[in-house]
Amino acid sequence: MTYGNCKRAHVLTNYSMMLDANLSKTLLESNDTKNASCGSVSVAYPITMMVTGMVGNSLALMLVYSSYRKKENKRKRSFLLCIGSLALTDLFGQLLTSPIVISVYHADLMWERVDTTGSLCAFFGVCMTTFGLCSLFLASAMAIERALAITAPHWYSNHMKTSVTKQALAVIWCLVLLFALLPIVGVGQYTLQWPGTWCFISTGDRYISGNAFFASTFAGLGIFSLLVTFFCNMVTIRALVVRCRMKSSSSQSSKQWERLTTETVIQLLGIMCVLLICWSPLLVLMMKMIYTQTSSHYCKPETLPPGGFPHSRDVQMDCNFFLTAIRLASLNQILDPWVYLLLREILLRKFFQVANAVSNCSIEPPKETPTALDALNKQAMDTNAVQRD
Repeated sequence: MTYGNCKRAHVLTNYSMMLDANLSKTLLESNDTKNASCGSVSVAYPITMMVTGMVGNSLALMLVYSSYRKKENKRKRSFLLCIGSLALTDLFGQLLTSPIVISVYHADLMWERVDTTGSLCAFFGVCMTTFGLCSLFLASAMAIERALAITAPHWYSNHMKTSVTKQALAVIWCLVLLFALLPIVGVGQYTLQWPGTWCFISTGDRYISGNAFFASTFAGLGIFSLLVTFFCNMVTIRALVVRCRMKSSSSQSSKQWERLTTETVIQLLGIMCVLLICWSPLLVLMMKMIYTQTSSHYCKPETLPPGGFPHSRDVQMDCNFFLTAIRLASLNQILDPWVYLLLREILLRKFFQVANAVSNCSIEPPKETPTALDALNKQAMDTNAVQRD
């Protein structure tokens, strides 16, 4: 073999080894990326959330319906209408969006197989915006209702009628739906989001008419709703504590008020924690993406090269965090009936009843006890009855 042939064979061998090494490295990086993202991309998430959401909200609706029909619950009908509307909103949100997500997973994460006409993405975005903002606004409405019942029980019993509550709920629904339809008429845009199983508001396309306005308005309204709920619940907690301290420490009513106040304060704190944990990541992330003019198109699957994310590993983290944030917001639809109604009815009351039974060494079955809101409403109604007489 000549020197030239030996040199040529050596070069080919080195090239082959380099090619094999690069190919192995690419496959390893692809597998690492796939393994890193597969944990967050799974059809088990939407299936589990849909089933649990349907069960919890259906139980809440049945409990609200049975309580609403009782004559002795007339003073609680405004609250029951609010919690029933919230449960119905969350239930429809699960029923309209989760089946689409599951269908896309079964279509191997190819949205085009499910959305052949191209209009399903807009429908999905409208549902996400409508049911998301409605849940936040209904939470604020209930926080305002509780604050009025505690701080102004006389005015509440005279002016808070079921007709007023129904009108307020209808206004919330109509305004939110009209806002969610703005991208349909050209203000803003709904785009496909990572991993290609859901659509939501686009945050970084400066060339789309009204896109920044629509996205920032959604995030601003959500943050404003959280602040209103937090402020009203803090006002309610403060009023409860002040009213409880005004009671005589030696009277029997004082002990009852301490128990009712503790029960209501725990529930309100749980509501605020759930809302902040579920919604703050999504709203803050949207504000960040709008401020930095980061396009959500980077998280769209068609822009991803085989086996990796574009630009840098930071984009991968942003995509996965955005998916986690929307899942946390969707988790709020599952937790709503429990923190507003079922938790209080099933867990808190049983806890206090068992504690009282153990402390009193009583074996009698526990009786139904009112909440602090019920006690204040009853007190206001009795006072108004005396004034009319």
